[in-house]
Amino acid sequence: MMKAKWLTLVLALAFAGGAIFAHGNKVHLKGKVERIGGDSLQVKTVEGKTVEVKLVASTVYVMHMPAKPGDPPDTNENKPAKLADLAVGDAVVIHATPKDGGLEADEVKFSSPGSNKVAAAVPKPKS
Repeated sequence: MMKAKWLTLVLALAFAGGAIFAHGNKVHLKGKVERIGGDSLQVKTVEGKTVEVKLVASTVYVMHMPAKPGDPPDTNENKPAKLADLAVGDAVVIHATPKDGGLEADEVKFSSPGSNKVAAAVPKPKS
């Protein structure tokens, strides 16, 4: 039981730090899109490492939509998206599978830098 709690803490800290880490045979990658190719993404991690991830027909794209002004603070939505919705500079969390010496994206969850600024600009209600 103690091992499970310790492992959970270690994984949570690794994810919060934006590190690339494996979960089973899956890899989670957090960073910003540097380049979009026809069949791959180049992502710069928060540690400054550049990683290329292959995009395949089964890759799922999800756009994170932050709360709008006036919405409760925990009102965040994730909407189905497509590769064309993704742009250089977008923040991404990619769930990938190691394959043939590289990474193959299972899911690309992203939000644009501008959408985060809008949410951050909302003044907090006075108590």
